[in-house]
Amino acid sequence: MQRHLSLAVVGADHPNKTGPTRRFEIAMCVPGERIDLVPEPKNPVDPQAIAVFSERGIQIGYVRAERCQLVHTYMRRQGVNAIFQKAERWGATIRVSTDGSIPELPDMEDSRAYDWPPPGSEDADWWPDEVYPDE
Repeated sequence: MQRHLSLAVVGADHPNKTGPTRRFEIAMCVPGERIDLVPEPKNPVDPQAIAVFSERGIQIGYVRAERCQLVHTYMRRQGVNAIFQKAERWGATIRVSTDGSIPELPDMEDSRAYDWPPPGSEDADWWPDEVYPDE
């Protein structure tokens, strides 16, 4: 069974130690290009942190802290593959395959194409209802 999900990448406004800025690198990313996820167990702020790098090896941010444990679990079990999905106001969205397969870009009309709630949301418990046609 294939399992794909979209994840928010945050921290785009923090500087990289070398090379281009994270926002610049996000602007260079093309939907569908490979993304590398790198656990940072020695990260002083969060030992569960997972850094996100473009296929050119430039960091674009981090997987949201709320999703790191889930991603770590999948990384240990069967491997995770990721691709760039799109640039966002807060950073970027990536598409991840949690079963070792190659992820595919989602239909943008699919509500599962976005990590929810979005970073910076004022009401983290709010979730949009499925859209039903009016009768």
